[in-house]
Amino acid sequence: MSRLSALLVENAIFKALAPADQTQAEQVAFLRRYQRGENVVLFGDVWPYLLLVADGLLEALKESSEGRNLHVARFSQGEVFWGLAFFREDAPMPVSLEAREDCQIYLWSRAALLPILLRNGSASWELSRLMAERMQRVSDLVEGLAFQPVAGRLARLLLDHFMQADDSSISRNLTLDEMAARVGSTREMVCRALYNFSDKKLIEVTRTEFVLTDREGLARLVGPG
Repeated sequence: MSRLSALLVENAIFKALAPADQTQAEQVAFLRRYQRGENVVLFGDVWPYLLLVADGLLEALKESSEGRNLHVARFSQGEVFWGLAFFREDAPMPVSLEAREDCQIYLWSRAALLPILLRNGSASWELSRLMAERMQRVSDLVEGLAFQPVAGRLARLLLDHFMQADDSSISRNLTLDEMAARVGSTREMVCRALYNFSDKKLIEVTRTEFVLTDREGLARLVGPG
């Protein structure tokens, strides 16, 4: 079984295709490689493709008129994403896609994949379910930006990283600008909040890591839910 075949049978959308159409989807895909920091597509581009991440990590970023970036979503191995022009002709991209690590992705053009999807209602349904899930994520993101202060959003980001590491210390592998993009703020506000957390003995901040010292106190900044 080829690498792409293995990825397709693990993905809910492609797994729902009829066997012959799954084979055809594999034949019309093309592989692209991107280095860390390289853009896959830029905000405003007309990009009529659907992608599947084979390796690495992609990040969707929204840029403000002042030049600030907002992290919108991340896509890792086995996940799919699409340009608006895949569904609506000539529609521009609402975000930029950047490789956060060296990446390999498979791409399908609208012209190649649309006939296959139209023949397979189950696959189209799975794609619709994924779109609804992504809409809910964006709704949660907007709600957080609108109603939760920067300190609460930053506390949630840190707690998520501590949970993923399953440890009380995490490496400072995100820059202040990257953290600001994740919480929809500025590097200055993030820096101020971090040292406020430190002053309150919620975390310890060193040159290389963050150390969690008061999980409950940090969680109270996030609020209920």
